[in-house]
Amino acid sequence: MKRAEKLTWVERLYIPMIAQGVWVTSAHFFRNLLGFITGRRRDFVVQYPEERVDYADAFRGMPCLVQLANGKPKCVACGLCEFACPTDCITIVAGELVDDNIERYPEQFDIDMSRCMFCGLCEEACPEEAIVMSREVEIAAFTREDTLFHKEQLLVPERLLKRRLGFLRAEYDRVHAAAE
Repeated sequence: MKRAEKLTWVERLYIPMIAQGVWVTSAHFFRNLLGFITGRRRDFVVQYPEERVDYADAFRGMPCLVQLANGKPKCVACGLCEFACPTDCITIVAGELVDDNIERYPEQFDIDMSRCMFCGLCEEACPEEAIVMSREVEIAAFTREDTLFHKEQLLVPERLLKRRLGFLRAEYDRVHAAAE
C-alpha cells in the first residue's frame, strides 16, 4: 500500500494548485468574453422566466390527476397510487356513485408536495392512467399548508397531458413487445 508522500515546501504553499486554478478560471472568462463580444456564445443560457426549458418526455414533474371531458377525475379511487407511494404523501377518501358507469370516485384526493419525491411510482401503479407526472416543477409556497394540493388543484384536462400519456403508452408497448 502506498502511503501519502511528504510534500515539498513549494507544494505545501499550494502555489502550483493556485496557479492552475487561476489559469482555468481565466481561460473560461476570456473564452466567454470573446463569445459575448462576437455574438457566438457557446454556453447554454436560459433567460428565466421569459424563456422556458423544454424537458424530455421522460421528465417527471408534479403529479396531477387527469380530468375527463365532463370535468370529473378519471380516478376510480382504487387506492393503488396511495399504497405505492413510498413517502405516504397521497391521501384518498373514496365515495360511491349509484347512477353512473363508475362505481367509485375520489371524494377527497390530496397530495402533500412537501413530501413528494417525484418518483413516479403512483403513475406506474395506476391502472386507469388517472394520475400522471406533469411537466410542472414550480410549486414553491410560503407555508407548509400551501404545499398540500387538493383534488381541485390537481385536476388537469387530458388534452394538456397528451405528450406524457403518449410517452407512457409508448413505454407500455415497448415493454410488452420485449416480453413477447
